[in-house]
Amino acid sequence: MNSTHERVAIVTGASRGIGAATARAFAQAGVSVALAARDRARLDALAAEITAAGGTALSVPTDIGDPEDVEQMVGRTLEVFGRLDVAFNNAAGGGHPPTPLTDVAVEDFDSALAINLRGTFLCLKHEIAAMLQSGGGAIVNMTSTAGLEGVGGLAAYVSTKHGIVGLTKVAALEYAARGIRVNAVAPGPILTEQLERAGGAAQQGAAQAMPMKRVGRPEEVAATVAWLCSDEASFITGATVPIDGGKLAGMAPFARQTPAP
Repeated sequence: MNSTHERVAIVTGASRGIGAATARAFAQAGVSVALAARDRARLDALAAEITAAGGTALSVPTDIGDPEDVEQMVGRTLEVFGRLDVAFNNAAGGGHPPTPLTDVAVEDFDSALAINLRGTFLCLKHEIAAMLQSGGGAIVNMTSTAGLEGVGGLAAYVSTKHGIVGLTKVAALEYAARGIRVNAVAPGPILTEQLERAGGAAQQGAAQAMPMKRVGRPEEVAATVAWLCSDEASFITGATVPIDGGKLAGMAPFARQTPAP
């Protein structure tokens, strides 16, 4: 992440999966990283790992559904590192398992809104204010392929992920002229802890549903996020980048049938 000064990043949802992989990628590129999530023990362990490898990391336990927590997350980052240049708003939560819309509990729908959509808004609000003080920056929001297409049974998740795409575009438009770029990534099936817990059959099923016949790795998402935050992506803002093995490209070609003799 070429720059004339050492950059400072915030990664939310950094305690595991894609967030942890991205924090490692930033640290390996020489970026000082504030690690945010609710799981203090995991954050501390990741901070220790990054430090042992020669990087710089700060553990900042945060619930992005809490406005005061988010404000303190950014404030703590500025207090320790003095600036903010990069943010990956990856944390998510709430919602409901696959459920027909009429059976979705209102409180379950509201929980997804509070964490996924409102939480991303809160992060943007305070991160952008800090980046304006630092002279600009780059932000990547986590959405999903479900933010670009419908998925039956996931009313809350799909609604919030679509909303994050909209927030990304609004923020990009409002702050492009002031040196802040805002983009989003939309992963398909990625081999995180959730998919690992689902077992081999579920993993194979997800892989076979992808045109590339495999699921993605957290490190592949992390590499895309790091690139979007780098100077190499300096003319990209307001975009949502799929990382989905071709899932959103369209319908796979019809299988050719060999005529019977």
